[in-house]
Amino acid sequence: MGGDVGSGGSLGASGGRVTGSGGRVTGSGGAAASTGGRAAGGSTGHGGAIDAGTVSAGNPNGSCSAGIPARGQPVDTSTPTAKVGNGSPDNCDFAHLQAAATNGGIITFDCGAVPHTIAVTATLNLPITKSTVIDGGNKITLDGGGAVQIMRFNGTDWMKNTNTVTLQHITLVNGKTTPTQAIPTAPAPCSQGYDDGEGGAVYVRDGNLVVIDAIFMNNQGAPLGPDTGGGAIYINGSKDGVLIVGSTFIGNQASNAGAVGCLFAELDVYNSLFQNNQAVGHDANNDDASKCSVINNGQHETGSGGNGGALYSDGNSVNITLCGDAILSNAAGQNAFGGGLFFTSNDFGGTLTIIDTTMTGNTGGSWTQVSTGSVTSAGTAVGTNAKSITITNSTLQGVK
Repeated sequence: MGGDVGSGGSLGASGGRVTGSGGRVTGSGGAAASTGGRAAGGSTGHGGAIDAGTVSAGNPNGSCSAGIPARGQPVDTSTPTAKVGNGSPDNCDFAHLQAAATNGGIITFDCGAVPHTIAVTATLNLPITKSTVIDGGNKITLDGGGAVQIMRFNGTDWMKNTNTVTLQHITLVNGKTTPTQAIPTAPAPCSQGYDDGEGGAVYVRDGNLVVIDAIFMNNQGAPLGPDTGGGAIYINGSKDGVLIVGSTFIGNQASNAGAVGCLFAELDVYNSLFQNNQAVGHDANNDDASKCSVINNGQHETGSGGNGGALYSDGNSVNITLCGDAILSNAAGQNAFGGGLFFTSNDFGGTLTIIDTTMTGNTGGSWTQVSTGSVTSAGTAVGTNAKSITITNSTLQGVK
């Protein structure tokens, strides 16, 4: 997952503006989560404690001028497949949620007039033969208790399944994976940590994911390893990728991809906030037989992660679009890259598009390598190999 990095390695610095093709820079995004939102559970991430009672979903200043794709509109849930609860919180519990999740379809909640938290005590395994929609109605928090991954869609193929998991108007907090596949013991700089443990709150393999008006806080993936990550979300081998709209990610962490990690999956993010997320691994990832004689994942792997403080994408010919986002004060690990975004298109076939976005205050190494186009730097918050980069009406640290 780590991917080879390019040259560079300077720490991120705030400031800098980008004038993209045809557009003046006004700098959207910027502010942290607005007040008055639904509670989301406490967390302490990079930068200090978070006041959960004032968190609401989305970038409060986000306004993607390109518009939101039709796929990013909320699903109509007026005729649910299953409803958890009957008007009071008494039977809005994990057992009823687990029964509904096992069957998939459209799941809603009727837990009373006030916000309600459901303690998730075992991972919700979603069916892979149908699509699932979970709509919290802006009142439901799913809490993993710092002990369990909250939900999982584990397809059996690779980039073929057309079914989609949709999470909307909901909060997921304190999800945590428990990795078990330890990397063979060898001295540094050979890689340390684990090969599994992806997706502290949500893991999707061979399926698609849409996240709308959701909050992810204080979720944790595996803490160490070059090929694992995704503090909040990890999506692996997806036909249609992950689409995130109007959502907030605060205080999540994993070895790589502090908030969201993608392997061979399109990543499109609109009007969303990423703040104080951390990639907590170190020394990135490489294949170097001169430094490590031990084989892991078919490579002489060195380094133990740390790439992608907020966002991470690795794979051939997959694209990234960021529009109307605020990516603030996230951190890559020691001697690693991409405090805001780590994006390696291994065949230089994937494009990076950044529109109406602010990316400041992130720390970590950086580099930009592109094969075409006039934009040759994405700033000090980004580490990327890409076919081309388009930056419009955005403020990116380290770019003038």
